[in-house]
Amino acid sequence: MSFTVEDLRLTPSFGKVFCEPSWRWNTVGRPFDDYDLWYVWSGEGEVILNGVHRPVSAGSCFLFRPGDETVGRHDERSPLTISYIHFQMPLEASCHYPFYHQIKDRLTFETYMTRYARTLVENQARSETEAAHLLYLLLLQYAGEETCEEEAGLSENQELLSIIHEVASHIRQFPGMKHTVSSLAERARLSERYFSRKFRAIMGRTLEAYVIDMKIERAEHLLRYYGMNVSEVADALDYGSVYYFSRQFKQYRGVAPSELRKR
Repeated sequence: MSFTVEDLRLTPSFGKVFCEPSWRWNTVGRPFDDYDLWYVWSGEGEVILNGVHRPVSAGSCFLFRPGDETVGRHDERSPLTISYIHFQMPLEASCHYPFYHQIKDRLTFETYMTRYARTLVENQARSETEAAHLLYLLLLQYAGEETCEEEAGLSENQELLSIIHEVASHIRQFPGMKHTVSSLAERARLSERYFSRKFRAIMGRTLEAYVIDMKIERAEHLLRYYGMNVSEVADALDYGSVYYFSRQFKQYRGVAPSELRKR
């Protein structure tokens, strides 16, 4: 970490929230103006960060940055409980942190989270100093666990990483093709079950979710910059139905493709 605890600037925005069953989250058009350490205690849901979908559950943690836009949903039968800490730090320091990490040592992390909130609520003479050190420890763990995992994965199987990344690049380059687990596993020369498991572990999402993300990303590009209408884009990306394409696009982008094209 290239900065010290003195470089952290706390804000009054922090807390632990038990999200209502009807809870929704959408900051598109209203991006973050500071950093937010956002942690899931329990529940099941999904967060779309700058267009990238990621399922979330207990232990999921994000470090949102200034300018980030998010969309969040959860399963009403298993609503999310989350903690958040808004703060400021030097811009150059953010490169040391991933956007997302699944916390392994949850007990330690949650202890720091709880103590952070309690310290500021108590509002004693040294509360802000103690809270800053607790936030520093949270960031150390957040970055440290991720770094250890990446180093272990690279040293364990660099070849597998290259294979999965090559397949992911192929999907991104040809989003309109019929990509199946069978065809892509064959391309990777791996069994379907092993390929699916490793793809999710390395790319952070399922193969199906990645394929959809690439289709939606390409669709948005075609609508924004190439003047293609909704039917043409649906056909180009091998959607069997314009209605299905429009529904899926709105689900992932929060706006109908026809509306995006008008803008």
